[in-house]
Amino acid sequence: MTVKMDNVGIVVEDLAGAIEFFRELGLELEGRTVVEDEWAGRVTGLADQRVEIAMVRTPDGHGRLELSRFIEPSVVADHRDAPVNALGYLRVMFAVDDLDATLDRLSGRGAELVDEVVQIGEAYRLCYVRGPEGILIGLAQELG
Repeated sequence: MTVKMDNVGIVVEDLAGAIEFFRELGLELEGRTVVEDEWAGRVTGLADQRVEIAMVRTPDGHGRLELSRFIEPSVVADHRDAPVNALGYLRVMFAVDDLDATLDRLSGRGAELVDEVVQIGEAYRLCYVRGPEGILIGLAQELG
């Protein structure tokens, strides 16, 4: 049996801001649309939903995020400030070539370091940042 990850979904209030943040990270906008067809409510259990979505992908085409802004029904919970040990969606980790340059670019889009950049031996440099709306992402640079 073959299984491939298709995408990770993240619900946001400011879809344009989220798109620009992930484009600054290096992801590419694949498409943007409003989904309001009857089938969508049957999949999600949210009848009569209207959702504006944007799909962004990594340049290699192997990783995608579906960014969603719910028009109807209203958002029912807010987990954006949840700490990393909260149940449910935690974070998405991205491998980057140059962690310092990536942090510089993302800080221009409002990203804030959660704590600090750490180096794990001679293998990796890692950090977590909070992006737009508190979205938690990890950044990892493989060394050597």
